[in-house]
Amino acid sequence: MKSEKTAAHPLAQIAAELRSGQRDLQDYVAECCKRIDEWDGDIRAMLPEANRLQRVLDDAAGLASSGEIPSLFGVLVGVKDIFHVEGFETRAGSGVPPEVLTGPEGGCIKALREAGALVLGKAVTTEFACFKPGPTRNPRDLDFTPGGSSSGSAAAVAAGYCPLALGSQTIGSVIRPAAFCGIVGFKPSYARIDISGFVHCSPSVDTIGMFTQDVAGMEMATAVLCSGWRASVTRSEKPILGIPVDPYLDQTEPQARVDFDAQAQALRAAGYNVVEVRMFDDIADIDDRHRNMMKGEMAEVHAPWFDKYASTYDAGTRALVEEGRALSQSEIDAGRMGRIELREEVESLMKTEGIDLLACPAATGAALKGLASTGDPCMNLPWTHTGMPVIALPAGRASDSGMPLGIQFIAPFHRDEELLAWAALLERDLAF
Repeated sequence: MKSEKTAAHPLAQIAAELRSGQRDLQDYVAECCKRIDEWDGDIRAMLPEANRLQRVLDDAAGLASSGEIPSLFGVLVGVKDIFHVEGFETRAGSGVPPEVLTGPEGGCIKALREAGALVLGKAVTTEFACFKPGPTRNPRDLDFTPGGSSSGSAAAVAAGYCPLALGSQTIGSVIRPAAFCGIVGFKPSYARIDISGFVHCSPSVDTIGMFTQDVAGMEMATAVLCSGWRASVTRSEKPILGIPVDPYLDQTEPQARVDFDAQAQALRAAGYNVVEVRMFDDIADIDDRHRNMMKGEMAEVHAPWFDKYASTYDAGTRALVEEGRALSQSEIDAGRMGRIELREEVESLMKTEGIDLLACPAATGAALKGLASTGDPCMNLPWTHTGMPVIALPAGRASDSGMPLGIQFIAPFHRDEELLAWAALLERDLAF
C-alpha cells in the first residue's frame, strides 16, 4: 500500500504570513520541528539533531528582536550537507572526519541569513554528492528513491519540513530529485549563485540549486540568491518549445517516452508551439567528456585527504577519484573547453529554429522502487555541462507506477529571469 508523507508548504505564502504576523513565528517553528519528529524516522531527509527545536526557536527569537522584517523573515531552509554552515559540522555524507572538511560559510548561506531565513538543519546527501545512495526515502511513496545527490533537500521540501532547501548539481542532482518528489527544482546558470562555501565535486560545473513546492516560491528564492536578479522580467506570451529528439531523447525508458509524448501533446493543446529539433548526435562523447572532467576535478578536490581516508569511502566513490587521478590533463581539459563550445552550439540552434525554451523529460523515467540507486542523470548532463539554466516542473504521474513525473525546461545562458517568468505560465498549464 502506498505510504505518502507530504504537507503543503508554499514558500511565498509562508513568507507573507510570517512577515505580516498572520502566522506566529514560534508556532511555525514548533509545527515544522514536530513534523520532522513524527515523520523523519521514516523519510530520513534530515541529519539528526538532538536540540533542533530549541536551537531554531532561539534563532527565531533573535531574528524577531532585531526589529527587521526582510523578505524571507523566519522562513525555514534545509541545507544539503556539503555546505559549510556556522554551528554545523560538514560531513558530505561520508566517513571522513568533519574537521577535515571544515570550511568558511559561503555567500549563499549569508544571503539567506540576511534575508531573514533560519537554518532548519542539514539535509542528507549521497556520499560527496556522488552516486552512493543515502537512507532518504521519497515522501510520495516511501518504497521509492527520492533521487540524488540532493536527496534530503528534495524530500524535506516535498514532506513539508521547510518551504525552501539548497542542493547542488554536478550532473542531475537538483532536477532529477525535484521530478521524483513532485516539486519544483531550479538549477540557475553556472555561477549565478556564488559557488563558494561547500565541498565541491567538480568546480567547473558544480551549481547551487534550490527546491520549492511551486514557481512563486522559486521566484522569491532566486531574488535572494541569484546575483543581479531582475525581478521585473515578465512574460505573458507562451514560449516556443523545442524538444531535443533522437539520440538524446532515446535515452528515456519506453514508458517514460510514452508519458512525455502525452505531456507534449497536452502542451500543444494548451496553445504552445512545440517543435522537434535534432541535437546531440554525439551525446555519448559529451557524456564521456563531462564525466572525465568531473572525475579529474574530484581527484584534485579530494587530494588533501584522500590518501589518508580512502578506506572510509564507498567503493564506487573511491573508484571515481582513482580514475580521476589516472586521467591525463588533456582529457580533463577537453571537458572544460567543451562546455562553452557546446553551449554556443545549442544556443545557435535555438536561435536558428526560433526556440525560446527546450523541453524534455527531467529523468529517464519516474522514481525507481527501492533505495539501491538514485536514478540515471543522463537527461540532465548536457544542460549542466553547458551551464544553462534549468527548471523542473511537476507534470502529472507515471502511467505505470503512479509516481510523479517532471519536465525540465532549459533557457539560454543567463536568461534565468525569462525562464522563471515562463515557468509560471507552464506550471499553470501543466496542472493536468
